[in-house]
Amino acid sequence: MVHPTINKLQDVVAKGDDSKIADLLAENVQFLPPTYWKTWTGRAPVAAILGHVGQVFSDFRYRRIMGDGVDWALEFDCKIGDLDAVGVDLITLNDSGLINRFEVVMRPYKSVGVLRDAIMARVTTDPRFLQYQSALS
Repeated sequence: MVHPTINKLQDVVAKGDDSKIADLLAENVQFLPPTYWKTWTGRAPVAAILGHVGQVFSDFRYRRIMGDGVDWALEFDCKIGDLDAVGVDLITLNDSGLINRFEVVMRPYKSVGVLRDAIMARVTTDPRFLQYQSALS
């Protein structure tokens, strides 16, 4: 049986609505993106990043869900512009059932590079991220 948080995540992540994504995240959630070796921490910045990702991806769908208890792997495919991409969201839930850790691995390399450029362009022009400027360097 799939955890209710994982079920809801499937409904909201592709829509890019960061307010609905935020409801699924623990206060001190850690997000490990596929685009660089940096961890984002905290509900607000992680929800905003995931909201932007949902707007950059098209034809996003989870195609396989594996897990039990607090550890989940959600395999997905999507398009980033004209490029195809596949990846896995590695999710850890806390005792309250909120996402405590969200790590994304993706391929191919070219698609990940296009994703990084698109997200950086959005984040660096999003006024909400001025306070997180140090996380971008």
